[in-house]
Amino acid sequence: MRTRHLPLAWLLLAALLASAPAEAARVAVMRLADTIQPASQKYVERALGAAAASGASLVVLELDTPGGLLASTRKITTAITTSPVPVAVYVAPSGAQAASAGFFILQSADVAAMAPGTNAGAAHPVGGKGENLPEDVREKATNDAAALIRSLASRRGRDAELAEKAVTESLSFTADEALEKHLVDVVASSRDDLYHQLEGRAVERFGGEKQTLELGSVEEVSLPPTPGERFLSTLANPNIAYLLMALAMIGIYTEITHPGAILPGVVGVLALLLGLYSMSVLPVNIAGVALIALALVLWLLEVKVTSYGLLTIGGLASFVLGSLMLFDSPIPDLRVSLKLIVPTAVTIAAVVIFLLGRVVAVHRLRPMTGREGMIGEVGRAVTELGPEGTVLVHGEYWDAVTDGGTVPAGARVRVVAVEDGRLRVEVAGNEGRV
Repeated sequence: MRTRHLPLAWLLLAALLASAPAEAARVAVMRLADTIQPASQKYVERALGAAAASGASLVVLELDTPGGLLASTRKITTAITTSPVPVAVYVAPSGAQAASAGFFILQSADVAAMAPGTNAGAAHPVGGKGENLPEDVREKATNDAAALIRSLASRRGRDAELAEKAVTESLSFTADEALEKHLVDVVASSRDDLYHQLEGRAVERFGGEKQTLELGSVEEVSLPPTPGERFLSTLANPNIAYLLMALAMIGIYTEITHPGAILPGVVGVLALLLGLYSMSVLPVNIAGVALIALALVLWLLEVKVTSYGLLTIGGLASFVLGSLMLFDSPIPDLRVSLKLIVPTAVTIAAVVIFLLGRVVAVHRLRPMTGREGMIGEVGRAVTELGPEGTVLVHGEYWDAVTDGGTVPAGARVRVVAVEDGRLRVEVAGNEGRV
């Protein structure tokens, strides 16, 4: 009887195993919607390490970037090509781009994917100032970038020759064009569509080994930037860097023209340090920095030199020109917005004029201390002045003398001069300071 039911038991067990839900594939999802610079580079490197440690089957890097620094781009592509976990770079959503440095990142991926309505390419290297590099330097930079893109595309089985033209001729491609020309592997309308198209797909890792993507039921794990990475990435925004430098100028100018205020100086120095970090990761034009520094010097000289406002106007012109030149990059996201420069310049000019007016007004005040500060003060005759005696001024007893006549004790007197430690006084009415 037992042997008769044994096949039935095996059939039931097989049915149960077949109906049991398959274990969901873990997919780590990260999004890079930023310029390519050290902060975004550190985010990608950390997230790829976290994905490998979590046992993810696939990493999806959603990309939307106008480009950035080639040095950071190289480190990101290295992190992708050496990742233990296959990486799919997905240019999304519609309207996103993988321009310039982003094209290198796209070509480095195990799976290059784009959403409809996106574009990629235009990867020709340019100078940090947004100008074409000198001919010899441009040729070296272009050849270096072309070699990198050929290496990435060929190892991934994509059209290396056409990818090179995106560098040497600044070609750009829509999602459909990139798929047709074998620059990307998939055009997917969503991540779910991407997972569906990648199910069972065999990918060749950068080292040459083959791996089949078995996704089935997908469990997404989000890997967002840490607060520190967000903060550093924010500092790498040229508009933020510009505002920090403007705040530093206001704080330092306030502290120099109003010594002892403390808070403006502290805020100015902190803003300066943060601004210097920002500029260290951005393509800075030294001429722009020099013009902004010149503006601060001219405003400080206005305090000492009577120029009837010419130094202030010159400083304002220097500041505006320096602002326009500070981050002169071909990438709009790496330039200071003109809409920010104008109100910032007007605000700084208003602050400088206000503080300068305060300084000038203080310089025009009659001295309130020392020999000059005693003249005009009103006190009381302690003894009869005939013409010499003693007076009380500012709570202090002074020897005093009048120009003539007798002043009775208790009368109000006004200081007209200070001579050899003795006050010369005259009879005062009810007016004056006591």
